[in-house]
Amino acid sequence: MAVLHQQHPAHEHAHGPACDHTGILHGDHIDYAHDGHLHREHSGHWDECEPGEHISHSGHAHEHGSGCGHPAVEHGDHIDYLHDGHRHAAHEGHWDDH
Repeated sequence: MAVLHQQHPAHEHAHGPACDHTGILHGDHIDYAHDGHLHREHSGHWDECEPGEHISHSGHAHEHGSGCGHPAVEHGDHIDYLHDGHRHAAHEGHWDDH
């Protein structure tokens, strides 16, 4: 999954275990869902941490939605569902792996 290095300027909030934003394990770091963005700490500043390509999660039969039991986080213009260490988003009849 490609990740773009896009700084989130003027982000003065320090994310961490007690900040009340959802933390999501993403490879070798933790992303924090905040204001519809995913933020990660990088070299003393905060970056946007967004996938750079479309990755379909094949074989995902579970239907996410209200009451499915998986945490939902706002991500831009849609909702991601945290499931088995992945963020799943509905996309054109299938689930994407974010």
